[in-house]
Amino acid sequence: MAHAPNGSPSDTTDEARAARTAGLLVATLASFFTPFMSSSINIALPSIAREFSLDAVTLSWIATSFLLAAAVFVVPFGRLADIYGRKRIFNVGVVVFTLSCLSAALSSSGIWLIVSRVFQGIGSAILAGTSMAILTSVYPAHERGKVLGFQVAAVYTGLSLGPSIGGILTQAFGWRSIFIFGLPLGVLTMAVTLWKLKGEWAEAKGEKFDITGASLFGISLVALMYGFSKLPQALGVWFLIGGIIGLIGFVVWEKKAKSPVLDVTLFTSNPVFAFSNLAALINYMSTSAVTFLLSLYLQYIKGLTPRNAGLILITQPVMMAVLSPIAGRLSDKVRPRMLAAIGMSITTAGLLLLTLVHSETSMVCIVLALFILGIGFAFFSSPNSNAVMSSVERRYYGVASGTLGTMRTVGQMFSMGIAMLLFSIYMGQAEIAPQVYPQFLKSADTGFIIFAVLCFGGVFASLARQKPNQISTPGDVRPTPPS
Repeated sequence: MAHAPNGSPSDTTDEARAARTAGLLVATLASFFTPFMSSSINIALPSIAREFSLDAVTLSWIATSFLLAAAVFVVPFGRLADIYGRKRIFNVGVVVFTLSCLSAALSSSGIWLIVSRVFQGIGSAILAGTSMAILTSVYPAHERGKVLGFQVAAVYTGLSLGPSIGGILTQAFGWRSIFIFGLPLGVLTMAVTLWKLKGEWAEAKGEKFDITGASLFGISLVALMYGFSKLPQALGVWFLIGGIIGLIGFVVWEKKAKSPVLDVTLFTSNPVFAFSNLAALINYMSTSAVTFLLSLYLQYIKGLTPRNAGLILITQPVMMAVLSPIAGRLSDKVRPRMLAAIGMSITTAGLLLLTLVHSETSMVCIVLALFILGIGFAFFSSPNSNAVMSSVERRYYGVASGTLGTMRTVGQMFSMGIAMLLFSIYMGQAEIAPQVYPQFLKSADTGFIIFAVLCFGGVFASLARQKPNQISTPGDVRPTPPS
């Protein structure tokens, strides 16, 4: 493939234009159906709980197992994509995700479903660690904000259609139909990748894969999440301590490794990369469990059907889908850190509004809060992604994409961990039923307060990524090779 002097694909060749079109198509398809599956399952959780008689904590594992697996594998597969080829690894992810949809649809128990969700998370991790890297490989730097905006819009379109279509499918055909719906989406993505996406990208070809570092990272995250689910028991505390020690060991190992799965110097020598990822982590920690909590609130407390609850919940992702391309284009012209900080501030306002939710709260208040959250998230995510991907050289695109995906999935995981912890404290192992509705509301209210505080702190992470006198480009950063 012809390349411009800066290492980006040339704008003038037919081959480059075809690669860009196909890359954008497969990236947006993958970015659509993975969040679609995730958001549609949230609306089906009460139906699943009834069929398998699951308590609140076990029920939350149906969502959390997916996020945990995605968090564990996204950085390793981002690194594997850099070594063995982003298109090749992307195709593996499509196959794993599609087959796991079939397995989930055939589940005969809660455990089977949770295991299937683990494999869905692995497939999602592979796609997250490669799709953004493919986009940044085929598009020149001056167009990245625009195309990343389209990719983020695809994510939020999936999120927006998930609750509504998931609610309709659950009500009409049962929750298994959601997973069946995902099968043709996976097949379509695979077909487009094999037939239309030409070329391969493996800038780190020949380098070794750090299996020790990947194992330390994965085991530590599993220990942390399992510890969260067991708090306030002593066992939970010990697992949390073990997970923290494991992550410290991971950082120490990666500093010495010749071919690290995650080059930690990207964080120590590149403040834009470090603070942009920190901001993403905080943002997802403070927002991801909102849909989960509101789905349960609308169906249990307000008595809505899955379809009607889904129609309420689409407010937030619809705003994200509409505004993300606009925010992405702006981030090519305006400092991304300022746009991201504004987005985080708006998100904080939406979370503060949710802290007022109680059993008699009007639907207008819920919709308004979701509307504000959607605006805030749109103006945070695209500019922040642009800042991350523009802050590293080409050979680190897979790792940067995987790291950003890790911040997203780890943030989502800990957001769900906070919800699980609050359920454990206030409700114990009880199923969600009228006699524990007051405890459920207390859990949700406490969660929204914690999320608002976290998000407010994230505003400063967005602003801290680079001092104003260091800005020399409209996009906030110049590609800087790590030391």
